[in-house]
Amino acid sequence: MDTGDAAWVMTSAALVLFMTPGLALFYGGMDRAKNVLNMLMMNFWCLLIVPIVWVVVGYSLAQGGSAGGWIGNFDLAFFKGLSVAKGDEATLLIATFFGMFAVITPALISGAIADRMKFTAWAVFVPLWLLLVFVPVFKWVYGGWMHARGVLDFAGGTAIHVNAGIAALALALVLGKRKGWPAEGHPPHNMPMVMLGTGILWFGWFGFNAGSAGAANGVAVQAFLNTFLAAAAAGLVWVLVEKLRDGHATTLGAASGIVAGLVAITPCAGFVSGPAPIIIGGVAGAACAFAVGLKTKLGYDDALDVVGVHFVGGLVGSMLLGLFASPAYYGGDFLAGAFEGGGMKLFGELALANGATIVYSFTVTTLIALALKATIGLRVDEETEVNGLDLAEHAETAYHGTN
Repeated sequence: MDTGDAAWVMTSAALVLFMTPGLALFYGGMDRAKNVLNMLMMNFWCLLIVPIVWVVVGYSLAQGGSAGGWIGNFDLAFFKGLSVAKGDEATLLIATFFGMFAVITPALISGAIADRMKFTAWAVFVPLWLLLVFVPVFKWVYGGWMHARGVLDFAGGTAIHVNAGIAALALALVLGKRKGWPAEGHPPHNMPMVMLGTGILWFGWFGFNAGSAGAANGVAVQAFLNTFLAAAAAGLVWVLVEKLRDGHATTLGAASGIVAGLVAITPCAGFVSGPAPIIIGGVAGAACAFAVGLKTKLGYDDALDVVGVHFVGGLVGSMLLGLFASPAYYGGDFLAGAFEGGGMKLFGELALANGATIVYSFTVTTLIALALKATIGLRVDEETEVNGLDLAEHAETAYHGTN
């Protein structure tokens, strides 16, 4: 890795790290005032615990061992044997870059279970979920059996967004609905905070996607452009859907649409070209705008629309990759999408990969949640839920005299 490529990947890693505080603001603004600090802390907890777990054993299990396998080994625990004196700086840099992805993935789940989960339970859940769910799926996609079958996932549509999105649904189902939901309604308490968080996420996502090229090259340039276009298209379509359906376009819709587009283009960013990112973003914007309404109809309390945006957006982007992947444009040797002359092979492999991820993540997340529920307890008591988690869990309030 030359110095220019190294500088770009280091910059991208910092951008991805910045996404977690951005996500905290995005979720925190959508939450209620009495719980905003709890939401911020749930995200920042991932910044505290995940880097340690990643270096100790996570990276070794996620990237060690033989190619095409199901799980790594402990050979690289504590980054053992890696040294810049031996020329391992590129491996250390990529391992650090992947670690930033590991941080934000469990943080995504926090939005679904806002207002009702014990912080102690969350503190234990995060490292358990990272090792038992994120790490195996990451291995499968980036070097494991899925990769060997030709599955494509440029920056984490399957490994991150589908994985975390379906896990969010499982955890929300075990926790149960918030008190008074859906009759009372729980509108965002601070939309400027949501919009600021959206901007930070979009900014950081350029590192998330373009940095996944692993170099400052043409693929990074195209991924950067695709990220820009898909987010804009999805935000535009979401607000148009709102205007046609409800008679008004909202700032929450614009913010949610932008994030939906960013999610959808993530698996595709370095594999598609031309009008594809606009189409992918537009389809995701429409699909996610409708999907967020399903929680009320189906009766699951996904507090901040993690399922509707991250699961649905990630799945839409991943499956559309099976149609639009264009190896000829990149001069690559990956499978072509159906619209690029490759038939339905890639589409089928992506369906298999996402199906396996959904079943595995949902099942193991449910088992982790049930184990925590039976031991240390999962949900706060009713008084804490009514009065707010900020005071009860953290002895702080974000604002004075507000609820």
